[in-house]
Amino acid sequence: MHQIPSSDEIVAGGMNAEGTDAVLQPNAFVITPFTINVPQSALDDLTRRLEMTRWPTRETVSDWSQGVPLARVRALVDYWRTTDDWRRCKAMLDAFGPYRTEIEGLGIHCLHVRSRHPHALPLVLSHGWPGSVLEFAKGIGPLTDPTGHGGNAEDAFHVVIPSLPGFGFSDQPTGTGWNVERTASAWAALMRRLGSTHDAAQGGDWGAGITTHMAQLEPEGLVGIHLNWPLVMPAHIPTAALSADEQAAVAGVNTFLGEGAGDFRAQATRPQTIGYSLADSPVGQLAWIYDQFHDWTDSDGDPEKVLTKDEILDDVMLYGWPDAAAASARFYWENRDVTMNMGPVEKIPVACSIFPHEIYRAPRRWAEQTYKQLIYWHELDRGDHLAALEQPEIFVHELRAAFHKPLFREHLASPLRGKSHAASSGRH
Repeated sequence: MHQIPSSDEIVAGGMNAEGTDAVLQPNAFVITPFTINVPQSALDDLTRRLEMTRWPTRETVSDWSQGVPLARVRALVDYWRTTDDWRRCKAMLDAFGPYRTEIEGLGIHCLHVRSRHPHALPLVLSHGWPGSVLEFAKGIGPLTDPTGHGGNAEDAFHVVIPSLPGFGFSDQPTGTGWNVERTASAWAALMRRLGSTHDAAQGGDWGAGITTHMAQLEPEGLVGIHLNWPLVMPAHIPTAALSADEQAAVAGVNTFLGEGAGDFRAQATRPQTIGYSLADSPVGQLAWIYDQFHDWTDSDGDPEKVLTKDEILDDVMLYGWPDAAAASARFYWENRDVTMNMGPVEKIPVACSIFPHEIYRAPRRWAEQTYKQLIYWHELDRGDHLAALEQPEIFVHELRAAFHKPLFREHLASPLRGKSHAASSGRH
């Protein structure tokens, strides 16, 4: 009942979703296979740019307090220039099943990996910045093929991983308006377009905002969401009577806003300006992203303890090849008024996994006040902001545990609720 037809089947002329009346009409919403094409001339140009890098002078401190140390970037660039193989990453992405479709005039790229288990739950995974669809790459196998990765057939998911507007191989908007709300509506339309009748959503970073807004829209068929960064900071925080975990959350936000939000401010206020430097310099793009891997991984200050050089560079190149630096930065500009509190989720079940070194660890009491059907809450002992990339085994375990909760299963068995936002708004 909950199976997503393959994109090939949809392109061939639509498919009835196992006994439902959700028929996709031939050529109504075309979803086409997509092959990444990076010509040899582009690879040669990258090598030339790396070889001709004009390096800044060394930092005057012995830590990361002024940014990424020169020696760390030089070592990564040497590896990039002499050892890294982009075609390895391209082959991996092509094997996952990349597709593109047009929603509201914008081409959206996604990975669509079906489980061989027919009753798998369709799941849309939303990345953030400086992430990409590769954020979830290590979890795709266990999520779609649980019996081959220590799980049971009932743990299976059909996985859909879109690239955010302006990111990766999705189109870059030529006008304003592609914020978290519009993206959430687009993801709901994408899942309907893929033939899903019941599905779930997951996200962290910007993906947490998108996923939360999907739940607030209550689109047809959405049975629940999972967040690894619950955005539940109250609008007004009392100065007294805060619990220890609430005090820690406030301290975390203040630290982020005071010391860790330089990238946010630059991209939210001058995305075009920073875009020139990042687009022109692959080393600049590497340093800009590598700095966040330092801040947002549970690695004792050394990202390469938890991420390989290939994983770091693969992610950087998904910004570099499509020339997505300015466009992805503009997503911050579009959402510059977003706060640490996305507002309540009234009807959709919510699951939360709290990683210990998150930007701020949401206290459960705040989450219970915000999510009216909070049915799963688990505080972990390892992991940070980029949980799916850094701790894929824990991340997969959390999704399996969360979506096994009885209330999710009740929603799976219930009739579809009302009309989707997309249908009611006349979009898509």
